[in-house]
Amino acid sequence: MAKPKQKPDNNIAINKKARHDYFILEQIEAGLVLEGWEVKSLRSKNIQLKESYVLLKNMEAWLLGAHISPLPTASTHKVANPTRTRKLLLHKNEVAKLVGAVERKGFTIVPLSMYWKKGLAKINIGISKGKQKQDKRASIKERDWQRDKQRLLKHSN
Repeated sequence: MAKPKQKPDNNIAINKKARHDYFILEQIEAGLVLEGWEVKSLRSKNIQLKESYVLLKNMEAWLLGAHISPLPTASTHKVANPTRTRKLLLHKNEVAKLVGAVERKGFTIVPLSMYWKKGLAKINIGISKGKQKQDKRASIKERDWQRDKQRLLKHSN
């Protein structure tokens, strides 16, 4: 009998800090302009999204602060800059929506996760509003209550 096929892990990186520090109001999927060595590094999941953010300039979206560590076996003739600014590929109406949210409403755009989709690297960005300290405490309290509730339901059955 054949083994059941396992679902491939398409996730490259998840920014857990973004969900802790921000209320995520809307999510948008974007492509990335990458160099060859960066794609190789992403295949081995050598990326950190923790301190990264999205900047809008001249109706274009740019990913700043994402650290992609170069592989030692990657190309030696090209100097690898791990924190270079990378362009995000979005439609005009999506960029216009982001510009409106940032300039008029004061929202922030943060990367939430990076994954593979049909062999292409995609990044999920979120339009978000910053949390205050009391909001973070409320989120932690709610998460703990959900965990306790699951335990109680599990033991009662």
